[in-house]
Amino acid sequence: MEIDSFSYFDQTGISYRMDDEVLIVGAGLAGLCCALRLQQSNVRFRILEAADGVGGRVRTDRVDGFQLDRGFQVFLIAYPEAKKLLNYDALDLRRFEPGALVRHGGAFHRLTDPWRRPVQGLRSVCSPVGTFMDKMRVGLLRSRVLRGTLEDRFRGPETTTLQALQSSGFSSAMIDRFFRPFLGGIFLDAELKTSSRMFEFVFRMFSTGDATLPGLGMGAIPRQLASGLPTDSVQLNTKVVSVDKRSVQLASGEILRRRAIVIATEGAAATRLLGETIPNAGQGVTCLYFAADRSPVDEPLLVLNGEGRGPVNNLCVPSIAAPHYAPEKQHLVSATVLGIHPTDDASLQAAVREQLVGWYGPEVNRWRHLRTYRIPYALPRQSPPALSVPERPVRWQEGLYICGDHRDNASIQGAMVSGRRAAEAFLEDFT
Repeated sequence: MEIDSFSYFDQTGISYRMDDEVLIVGAGLAGLCCALRLQQSNVRFRILEAADGVGGRVRTDRVDGFQLDRGFQVFLIAYPEAKKLLNYDALDLRRFEPGALVRHGGAFHRLTDPWRRPVQGLRSVCSPVGTFMDKMRVGLLRSRVLRGTLEDRFRGPETTTLQALQSSGFSSAMIDRFFRPFLGGIFLDAELKTSSRMFEFVFRMFSTGDATLPGLGMGAIPRQLASGLPTDSVQLNTKVVSVDKRSVQLASGEILRRRAIVIATEGAAATRLLGETIPNAGQGVTCLYFAADRSPVDEPLLVLNGEGRGPVNNLCVPSIAAPHYAPEKQHLVSATVLGIHPTDDASLQAAVREQLVGWYGPEVNRWRHLRTYRIPYALPRQSPPALSVPERPVRWQEGLYICGDHRDNASIQGAMVSGRRAAEAFLEDFT
């Protein structure tokens, strides 16, 4: 059955517009931000989402009273687009300490941002994680990435993150013990092949604002965005199987025609819908969640594997930062393994426990496993020359647009900006 809800002609030949003008495929951050921008210009739209909730890759599940983000994530409050669209107070953002605990040589060593925690930062100077000159070079790096505008970070020479660190003079010890697990956990890229432009952008965001968690989980971010839209504008459990110029076909066989279509999905899904190849290589991640009676850390700090052994790249206890992540008198422990581990869940869990017993002792064996998330496409891969064009085109063909973090950069900021750009492209073309 084919339904045209955009316009019809009566017996006098006058055209009448009906329902919505734009169909948005996908209710992730990009699709929601596209809808918000269209709403500002009084353009009618409808979002079609295959899943049972909004958020795309930014979702939070409730399991036995725990809040489990689908893959450990943090929200950087310095994202400019997020500042415009989100109510930070309503999100009840809980901050991490600016720094990390690095596991090296059988002990934990604290590295602290000296610009926000001067006293603790001075103590970090003597840490064996890197040399004294490495700490000085961090200051020079910070000064450089803070110069100019945010756009300038995507206009400079592009190489890999590893090459950028090496050319900045950082020692192998500093790279392997700190930067590799820290940035590897952000980019999901242990080899640090990610674009140096993305590295400079992320380092600037960490240097100018806190890493946080919403009190009710990362899923609170897309829920807040969706709350600003008309209640009937998001249609869940609606799978789109193909897209043509100004029309989509649903899994039910129904065809919907509109003035314009926006594909707001990850790169691989966009390729399937369009029948044409767009850059869609992704970085995968595996995240294991455990319930613990006692937290293995006392502060809201990220724990990094600076030893290079074992499957766990980084560990965190979200409930130390945001208590609602766990029921009263319990804690939520998150262990991140880069990539999709080839072993089965039971074998992977055993290997993770073995590594963490070496860190925290036999109490780890009493942690209760809650869930393992294997996410093959958690982020688009951004190896050079991935960001040679910082903002890739959102116009695909007449009446057809695409958005998502694969159009800008692999971050919440990139997803939000791409959604706005797609909406503004439509407004330029049709209004």
